Amino acid sequence: MTGSPHAPPLACRTLAEAVAALRQRGLRLSTSRKLVLEALFATDNPVSSEHLAGQLGMDLSTVYRNLEEFERQGLVRHVHLGHSPGLYALTGHADREYLYCEQCGAIKALEPHELDTVRDTVHERFGYRARFTHFAIVGTCPECLRG
Repeated sequence: MTGSPHAPPLACRTLAEAVAALRQRGLRLSTSRKLVLEALFATDNPVSSEHLAGQLGMDLSTVYRNLEEFERQGLVRHVHLGHSPGLYALTGHADREYLYCEQCGAIKALEPHELDTVRDTVHERFGYRARFTHFAIVGTCPECLRG
């Protein structure tokens, strides 16, 4: 996203690394901020602010403000899976890309290189450089196709 006010991704693999990096950037770690961080590190898939608010018993606006700040700091990014609301995922060392089943909601996280042949095909046929970090590839998973 050109002109984005967000910092470069923070390569934090653990909660302790994330806390240290945010503090180093001068961010105060309130109780609510720490709880949201813990919840993000406890899941492998992108989550919605609504899910986090319900899970943590917090006001939605508090969760959303914390997620926005984490995104500005480069710790999380938001993604869209199908018609779902924006979801949040930790940035980690590298961007993940996603496949999303529009029937059952299954999410498959991929390393970007796993979609290089798809990206190459799009570029060869249409001249576009495709990225699937913000919007997932939506389709039907193998289990739903069998069932």
